[in-house]
Amino acid sequence: MTEYSPLQSELKKLIKTSGPMPVWRYMELCLTHPKFGYYVSRDPLGREGDFTTAPEVSQMFGELLGLWAASVWKAIGSPQLLRLIELGPGRGTLMADALRALRVLPPLYQSLSVHLVEINPVLREKQRSTLSGVRNIAWHDSIDDVPDGPAVIFANEYFDVLPVHQVVRRENGWHERVVELDSHGKLEFGVATDPIPRFEVLLPPLVRAAPIGAVFEWRPDAEIMKIASRVRDQDGAALIIDYGHLRSDAGDTFQAIARHSFADPLKNPGQADVTAHVDFQSLVRASEDIGARVHGPVPQGDFLKRLGIETRAVTLMAKASHEVSEDISSALKRLIGTGRGGMGSMFKVMAVSEPNLTSVAGFADEQETKAELP
Repeated sequence: MTEYSPLQSELKKLIKTSGPMPVWRYMELCLTHPKFGYYVSRDPLGREGDFTTAPEVSQMFGELLGLWAASVWKAIGSPQLLRLIELGPGRGTLMADALRALRVLPPLYQSLSVHLVEINPVLREKQRSTLSGVRNIAWHDSIDDVPDGPAVIFANEYFDVLPVHQVVRRENGWHERVVELDSHGKLEFGVATDPIPRFEVLLPPLVRAAPIGAVFEWRPDAEIMKIASRVRDQDGAALIIDYGHLRSDAGDTFQAIARHSFADPLKNPGQADVTAHVDFQSLVRASEDIGARVHGPVPQGDFLKRLGIETRAVTLMAKASHEVSEDISSALKRLIGTGRGGMGSMFKVMAVSEPNLTSVAGFADEQETKAELP
């Protein structure tokens, strides 16, 4: 990562001419600025990138999600056409692994059309390469552009990069948190001069009692409502996997990650991944408010264990060399572990479905779906 960021100059000019910038706008420009945005210009994944997602950790993750999609397809009556949609599909690894698992069900595999929602041209090329043998595949800039029809939607680490609004509590109310320039012309956090009128009435109960100086963050409901209304009206289910918290509460989770380490989110904008934790309670509320059914959220470790990841790991290890077996064992620990470096409890999983789909695999012990793959 270079010490100079071309986006920084652009942001400083914008702040000088238009005044302090809300955190959500700063985050949006850092990630999606048409020329210098982080997600517009690079492949951020893997050892050479800035972070590693679950599909890159092990093939087991995508395979089990493929089987989950199969269970939804059966539950909604095995429609002749199923749209398999992924939002923010990275290098296409998750989709490739899911499709490999789905080949064991030819009637379902033949019914699939694959839709990838991706704005990053670099990653689109990686996805084309990874999924080169897949027929019936299309790319879109937004889920709005995906044709109608029954669907299973994957959103793995998608919501955490949607721009987050932040407010700070002061004696006279809640003020929008902004990015401004200090006396030396460097980027720093500040707060808008005037409080937001009547903001308290919109706050979750836990946050109303927050102390002076507390930060509260939220995302608009637009994206989850698009997903929830689609499955509500057109049949199917969406699976949302991300790191975050189960209850809406105060706390500043705005962060930057570069080269697999935390970085200052105001330094080198556009050259680090800026994210914030996902508030699962708000996703649940928005989905239920428009009449979709919500399943979970549950910890990722519990979800994957109910889908049979431990059995799948044993099967793979039985066919592997000692060295590869060690890799599989370590990947399993990372995906379901709750200790340092484990994703099992930090990541949560929830599903949103059409209202009549009363149960889906992975969300209760009695609904276990064990992986049966060759």
